[in-house]
Amino acid sequence: MAEHLKQIHAEPEIIPLQDGELLFFHNLFPQQEAERLSDTLTRDLPWRQDQLRFGNRQIPIPRLQSWHGEAHCKYSYSGLALPPLPLTAELVRLRDVAMALTGAPLNCVLCNLYRDEADSVGWHADDEKELGPNPTIASFSFGETRRFQLRRTRERGRSTSLDLPHNSLLVMRGSLQHHWQHQIPKSKTPKTPRLNLTFRYIAAQ
Repeated sequence: MAEHLKQIHAEPEIIPLQDGELLFFHNLFPQQEAERLSDTLTRDLPWRQDQLRFGNRQIPIPRLQSWHGEAHCKYSYSGLALPPLPLTAELVRLRDVAMALTGAPLNCVLCNLYRDEADSVGWHADDEKELGPNPTIASFSFGETRRFQLRRTRERGRSTSLDLPHNSLLVMRGSLQHHWQHQIPKSKTPKTPRLNLTFRYIAAQ
């Protein structure tokens, strides 16, 4: 794993947050490697546009996604079940870097492709039972910068935000998922694609 950390900028910005921990790594990989990872994953992952059921309607999720992990890492949210696909070489590389930087076990990843300014993810917490208590979520961003918003679960009228640029890693850990929700809202200005990879851990049963 030490080999994976060569030439990586591993000094995080610590973002003060009550009831949780937020670490932000900027310019993580050398530029050429960041571009290679972004291009390869965007091109080669088996992207799919899933749908969620609301009453009698099926609504397409406003982004593409792909779920990867160890064989037992079955994951579901909002009634959608995602069987795991194998981790690719690039995903293994990113997983190992995230584990080395966070000290947490990670064995699965939800990959999201935001194609343009209309793609988004609404307010939610990564608190599914499969993830266990106080999960560590390691979230890589490549491509277009998008706005990330946080709000306390019980104070929905107020939010805080930060921009997630290309070649960055945001780590959410501690009790954050119990007390905070987060989202990537739609943008009012044109956006090029953004690749987001959120690594987490699911224990074998």
